[in-house]
Amino acid sequence: MEPKKISHEALKEEYFYMNHPSGLSIYVYPKKGYSSKYAIFGTNFGSINNTFKLKEQTSFTVVPDGIAHYLEHKLFESKQGDAFKLFSKTGANANAYTSFDKTAYLFSCTDNFEASLNILLDFVQSPYFTQENVEKERGIIAQEIKMYEDSPEWKSYINLLGALYQSHPVKLDIAGTVESISKITPEILYECYNTFYNLRNMALCIVGDVDYEKVFSLVDKKLEYSNPLEVTRFLPVEPHDVAKEFVSESFDIHSSIFNLGFKENMKVDSRLSTAESVYTDIILHHLSSPSCEMYKKLLEEEVINISSFSADHLEGPGYSSVVFSGESCNPQRAAEIIRNYVDKLAISGIDKETFERSKRAVYGKSMTVFNKVSDIANILMGFVFSGKNFFDYMDILDAASLEDLNSRLATELKSKYSALSVASPK
Repeated sequence: MEPKKISHEALKEEYFYMNHPSGLSIYVYPKKGYSSKYAIFGTNFGSINNTFKLKEQTSFTVVPDGIAHYLEHKLFESKQGDAFKLFSKTGANANAYTSFDKTAYLFSCTDNFEASLNILLDFVQSPYFTQENVEKERGIIAQEIKMYEDSPEWKSYINLLGALYQSHPVKLDIAGTVESISKITPEILYECYNTFYNLRNMALCIVGDVDYEKVFSLVDKKLEYSNPLEVTRFLPVEPHDVAKEFVSESFDIHSSIFNLGFKENMKVDSRLSTAESVYTDIILHHLSSPSCEMYKKLLEEEVINISSFSADHLEGPGYSSVVFSGESCNPQRAAEIIRNYVDKLAISGIDKETFERSKRAVYGKSMTVFNKVSDIANILMGFVFSGKNFFDYMDILDAASLEDLNSRLATELKSKYSALSVASPK
């Protein structure tokens, strides 16, 4: 089967795509002259997918929270040995991560790319779970969970999600709890692996100075046919109202850390369109810009630490929230300023000059993505699993209008559906 070339004339960028007979979606993005090569092998399976069933099953299977993250840890250990040790022999820098909606295994290298790619394809497709090695990993992950529980930045963020969401599993810690992982067995790991690590639910993205035909030929030798599986993922109906307006936890810190979230109303299992994401990015650039009146007021009243303040967007199946975060001597006042400003802005709208300036800034920042192989690969993977086209973002951004931006602004940020989480000094 011949790969399909997908190109963007204005950007002068292109990549190659193949829906391999095994079921795997493969993307090769050649970047001539780049010394670094990057590969990421991911599955559309994250921490929110804890309830599911196959077509032939009559009832849903509920697995312990943290199973996706636990599975990520365990895949690195196979009958051939520790995958990290194998990568060290090729000189590759390997890693993995689990998010709310996906799990990914990756490496970067300058030499021995083919040998490293073989290792990646081998260990991700070779699960090896025993009672002994699963039990051994339990203690390691429990220590990791406890470490994050002591992190005021992470706990404030997770506490915010628990305040924003009443039912959606995005409110749960990605790694689960010490109690939930105590219920994980080799049998449960194999069940999740066989369900979600089916190649038809996965994608491989490779970026760097590589010969795409050679890469497709190499990958072809490593893949076996995956039978089609019809998996139903259960996500509960999430009301628009937040669970709590305020939550606080004390830590051994000198200054408070806050996370203020604005929750968007989403249908079950729905995702934002590319256009909605584009307009959110433009809005957030304005709100975190030194020229923004809200930002100026936060600084004038000295209620934020300028180096730590940020505005981010969390989005996935059935959830979408804008989160402002940073250090503050007065988190409640910082939240009040932000809430008042966005409520007024939703009515007045953003003016044309501000819109054009923010749009240009987002476009410029987005263009820098094409200069880094890891950014290309990870963003491409995200677009693949959300069912969107990689190049569409730039086209929609280029054609963005002030009218559509203000229409998005009027519905996205409402203080009525916001919550504040604070990590405060003991």
